[in-house]
Amino acid sequence: MTGLRASWSLRDATPLARSRARIAETESRLRAWVALDFPSSGRIPLGVKDIIDVAGFPTRCGSPLRADAAPALSDAAIVTAWRAAGAVPVGKTVTTEFAYFSPGPTDNPSAPGHTPGGSSSGSAAAVAAGQVPLALGSQTAGSVTRPASYCGVASLVMSHGRFPMDGVTGLSPSLDSHGVFAAGVSDLALAFSLLTGSPATAAARPPRLLRWRPPVEPSMAAAIGFAAARLAAAGAAIDEFPASVAELTAAHPVVMAYEAARERAAELAQIARLSVPLATLLRAGLETPEASYAAALRAIRDARDRIAPLLEPYDAILGPAALGPPPAGRHATGDPVLSRPWQALGLPVVTVPGLSTSEGLPLGVQLVGRRGGETALLATGCWVESALQAPQCGVGCV
Repeated sequence: MTGLRASWSLRDATPLARSRARIAETESRLRAWVALDFPSSGRIPLGVKDIIDVAGFPTRCGSPLRADAAPALSDAAIVTAWRAAGAVPVGKTVTTEFAYFSPGPTDNPSAPGHTPGGSSSGSAAAVAAGQVPLALGSQTAGSVTRPASYCGVASLVMSHGRFPMDGVTGLSPSLDSHGVFAAGVSDLALAFSLLTGSPATAAARPPRLLRWRPPVEPSMAAAIGFAAARLAAAGAAIDEFPASVAELTAAHPVVMAYEAARERAAELAQIARLSVPLATLLRAGLETPEASYAAALRAIRDARDRIAPLLEPYDAILGPAALGPPPAGRHATGDPVLSRPWQALGLPVVTVPGLSTSEGLPLGVQLVGRRGGETALLATGCWVESALQAPQCGVGCV
């Protein structure tokens, strides 16, 4: 394989050797890693976003403020959990500065010259290029879902609080969640089963879905329409999502800015050395009145009480994972607006790859599940992935 785009399965027979060779072949063009150190043995090569501690690696957070950081003395709790599941870190992947908007150097292997998204840029790109079968990300706004959509891979954002955030340099304790990327949803389901000990089960029946229709670019609207029609033809029951999430979309950035200014107080004291996007976020958070923060939290609680009962009879909410395909250039990482409401609610999200524009640019489907329902959501995601792939239509259909 000489191109940047490639994928593999967790069931690969020679994972470390393949990972090492693929990184050697593609990394000079992709630039997904900030540090590499291959172990002598291991079952599943793992990339780790560089805001997550891995023993022996510095955690630089994509920032000049951490350029001289000493190596971490211990793993983050989530890395410890993945090691127990059979994964072995091979390096740290590129992140935007402190997991906000200032982009790194990573290219998009599925759309060279386009952004891979952010903030988990390197992790999404490394999986899309076939450098590793799994890579860890984090999501505070849309930092996992959007890169997965842009790079044409699968991702899981775990329910808020599903695993502890110890050893992760976060932005917003109310919003920060763990994420993981793989080539397809079936690999995610297997990986999550290894992580949690819960069986990876297939959906026992066609799912019941709620279709969410936010404003998106024409290519994404056509793709989601195609997906809904394909899923309905395969037996899925699809109803319209009956609620507004406007108050969640508005409340999310208020909470994020207010908490980020306090969580990153040490960086705020050196604001002149920060990127413009991060400095702007921290200033906004510092200027946000406590009453506005409290009101945003109330709006989220009220929306949770209103929306949770709507989800109970359904397996997932079906909607677009991003506004459209990855924008050209690498000067920005795209808009996370379609992830903000679900992140505010702390719900798990699976991104299903496989759709594309007529030019071949990736488009992802977002499935939102019930809090704590990752295993069931992944089963639904596997069904959706299978239904969209067979019979193969190559979704230049959109």
